[in-house]
Amino acid sequence: MMEEALENTAEITFRRVTSANVSEVCELSETLSDQQREFVADNGTSLAEGFCSESAWFRAIYADECLVGFVMLHEGSDWDDGIDCPGPYLWRFMIARPFQGRGFGRRAIAGIADRLRARGIRELYTSFGLGAGGPQKFYEKLGFVPTGGMFDEEVEVVLALESPRGERVS
Repeated sequence: MMEEALENTAEITFRRVTSANVSEVCELSETLSDQQREFVADNGTSLAEGFCSESAWFRAIYADECLVGFVMLHEGSDWDDGIDCPGPYLWRFMIARPFQGRGFGRRAIAGIADRLRARGIRELYTSFGLGAGGPQKFYEKLGFVPTGGMFDEEVEVVLALESPRGERVS
């Protein structure tokens, strides 16, 4: 599907990374600007870490049949991966540059929140580096707020998930 023809209303789905799409998922990293690449790990590295982790849930993000991004959550209680946080942690998240600013990232995070909320989870954590080209404004617009903590040299933030009726559950 041509990037230009992809509608902002396309259905967002999360699909397993398989031998059929792994190369394409890895190539998404090459679409990011040099500035953005400073703030997000290469998808190949993320996949390797995900396959080595017992606590990782990772998926390719599709808008209809078009691959637009990659997401990886840390959902475990074992901290062998170096992630120490009181709830699910958005370990990696990226939308390919041609699809940024079109609502796909916002809708993907909403889908992740729905998935977690259905399991009774009340918060989603992540962290980000500060600086030009960083994702701070993206996460702030979605409602993530600083916890006051740091994750390595990144600002830790949390999103309070709401129930389907719009009630805050945190």
